[in-house]
Amino acid sequence: MRFIDASTFTADRPWGALDLGEFDQATAKLHWTDEPYTWHVNDGPEIFVVLDGTVDMHYLVEDEEHIERLTPGTVCCVDIGDAHVAHPDAEARILVVERKGSV
Repeated sequence: MRFIDASTFTADRPWGALDLGEFDQATAKLHWTDEPYTWHVNDGPEIFVVLDGTVDMHYLVEDEEHIERLTPGTVCCVDIGDAHVAHPDAEARILVVERKGSV
Protein backbone atom coordinates (compact mmCIF):
# COMPACT_ATOMS: atom_id res chain seq x y z
CA MET A 1 0.00 0.00 0.00
CA ARG A 2 1.29 3.48 -0.89
CA PHE A 3 0.08 6.93 0.08
CA ILE A 4 1.03 9.88 -2.12
CA ASP A 5 0.41 13.55 -1.45
CA ALA A 6 -0.25 14.67 -5.02
CA SER A 7 -0.16 18.33 -3.96
CA THR A 8 3.59 18.12 -3.27
CA PHE A 9 4.64 15.98 -6.24
CA THR A 10 7.08 17.54 -8.69
CA ALA A 11 9.04 16.05 -11.56
CA ASP A 12 12.44 16.85 -13.04
CA ARG A 13 10.81 18.05 -16.27
CA PRO A 14 7.40 19.17 -17.54
CA TRP A 15 5.01 16.23 -17.92
CA GLY A 16 7.29 14.04 -15.84
CA ALA A 17 5.26 11.29 -14.19
CA LEU A 18 5.09 9.00 -11.22
CA ASP A 19 3.75 5.59 -12.21
CA LEU A 20 0.91 4.77 -9.84
CA GLY A 21 -0.08 1.41 -11.22
CA GLU A 22 -0.97 -0.81 -14.13
CA PHE A 23 -4.39 -2.42 -14.48
CA ASP A 24 -4.65 -5.02 -17.24
CA GLN A 25 -3.63 -2.90 -20.25
CA ALA A 26 -4.12 0.54 -18.63
CA THR A 27 -1.75 2.71 -16.62
CA ALA A 28 -2.39 5.39 -14.02
CA LYS A 29 0.19 8.16 -13.73
CA LEU A 30 0.52 11.31 -11.69
CA HIS A 31 1.94 14.07 -13.90
CA TRP A 32 3.48 17.39 -12.91
CA THR A 33 3.90 20.20 -15.40
CA ASP A 34 4.31 23.91 -15.80
CA GLU A 35 4.40 23.89 -19.62
CA PRO A 36 1.96 22.90 -22.37
CA TYR A 37 2.07 19.42 -23.85
CA THR A 38 1.96 18.97 -27.65
CA TRP A 39 -1.07 18.50 -29.88
CA HIS A 40 -1.76 14.79 -30.15
CA VAL A 41 -4.39 12.16 -30.83
CA ASN A 42 -4.58 9.15 -28.49
CA ASP A 43 -4.78 5.62 -29.84
CA GLY A 44 -7.03 4.69 -26.90
CA PRO A 45 -9.34 6.42 -24.44
CA GLU A 46 -7.84 8.67 -21.77
CA ILE A 47 -9.11 9.91 -18.43
CA PHE A 48 -7.51 13.24 -17.44
CA VAL A 49 -8.20 14.54 -13.91
CA VAL A 50 -6.82 17.84 -12.62
CA LEU A 51 -5.80 17.37 -9.00
CA ASP A 52 -4.02 20.68 -8.41
CA GLY A 53 -3.74 23.85 -10.47
CA THR A 54 -5.66 24.93 -13.54
CA VAL A 55 -5.36 23.51 -17.04
CA ASP A 56 -6.85 24.81 -20.29
CA MET A 57 -7.66 21.84 -22.50
CA HIS A 58 -7.53 22.82 -26.16
CA TYR A 59 -9.35 20.45 -28.50
CA LEU A 60 -10.64 20.33 -32.06
CA VAL A 61 -14.22 19.86 -33.21
CA GLU A 62 -14.48 19.70 -37.00
CA ASP A 63 -11.11 21.51 -37.27
CA GLU A 64 -12.28 24.34 -34.99
CA GLU A 65 -10.29 24.89 -31.78
CA HIS A 66 -12.17 25.02 -28.48
CA ILE A 67 -10.88 25.53 -24.93
CA GLU A 68 -12.28 24.15 -21.69
CA ARG A 69 -10.86 25.34 -18.36
CA LEU A 70 -10.21 22.45 -15.98
CA THR A 71 -9.94 23.08 -12.25
CA PRO A 72 -9.22 20.63 -9.41
CA GLY A 73 -11.70 17.79 -9.48
CA THR A 74 -12.62 18.27 -13.14
CA VAL A 75 -12.51 15.10 -15.23
CA CYS A 76 -11.87 15.20 -18.98
CA CYS A 77 -12.73 12.01 -20.91
CA VAL A 78 -10.81 11.85 -24.18
CA ASP A 79 -12.02 9.46 -26.87
CA ILE A 80 -9.94 7.71 -29.50
CA GLY A 81 -9.21 10.20 -32.27
CA ASP A 82 -9.77 13.39 -30.23
CA ALA A 83 -7.05 15.93 -31.07
CA HIS A 84 -6.11 17.84 -27.92
CA VAL A 85 -3.38 19.60 -25.97
CA ALA A 86 -3.25 20.62 -22.30
CA HIS A 87 -1.97 24.07 -21.30
CA PRO A 88 -1.41 24.50 -17.55
CA ASP A 89 -1.77 27.91 -15.95
CA ALA A 90 1.44 27.78 -13.84
CA GLU A 91 2.03 24.44 -12.07
CA ALA A 92 -0.49 21.61 -12.31
CA ARG A 93 -0.76 18.05 -11.10
CA ILE A 94 -2.82 15.69 -13.19
CA LEU A 95 -3.94 12.09 -12.89
CA VAL A 96 -3.94 10.35 -16.28
CA VAL A 97 -5.37 6.89 -16.90
CA GLU A 98 -4.79 5.53 -20.38
CA ARG A 99 -3.82 2.49 -22.41
CA LYS A 100 -0.34 1.22 -21.57
CA GLY A 101 2.16 2.72 -24.03
CA SER A 102 -0.34 5.27 -25.36
CA VAL A 103 0.96 8.53 -26.81
